[in-house]
Amino acid sequence: MQVIKYMFQPHGDERGQLISLEEFNDIPFRIKRVYFMYDTLEGVVRGHHAHKSLEQILVCIHGSCKIRLDNGTESKVIPLEKPYEGLYVPNSMWREMFDFSPDAVLLVFASEIYDEKDYIRDYDEFKRYIESENKHESI
Repeated sequence: MQVIKYMFQPHGDERGQLISLEEFNDIPFRIKRVYFMYDTLEGVVRGHHAHKSLEQILVCIHGSCKIRLDNGTESKVIPLEKPYEGLYVPNSMWREMFDFSPDAVLLVFASEIYDEKDYIRDYDEFKRYIESENKHESI
């Protein structure tokens, strides 16, 4: 499984740091939705789903957390610990966010507006979906 981690360019001086992100320059898709998670309690695991079409970039802009990505055959855990790191999460990828530090703020850039029909919330259904997609690609 190839994991793409972006390193965004900080711009700073004696006043502090600034990171500017633009669609198609820093984010590889048109940004249609932005949201963030914070005050996540200890032991809570977020996500537990995949998307059929939606792509995301996850940035832990404060604190730290871990992301488990699963493509149906292998799984990887990627730590997000710096506000200038972004993790690309393609469609058809199961994701779980966990091990949030008490001060964590996880910012998400999404390629689509919210659409419940795009979600796969059951892992067994996700596996069947991946198998079905792989059969179509091999034809």
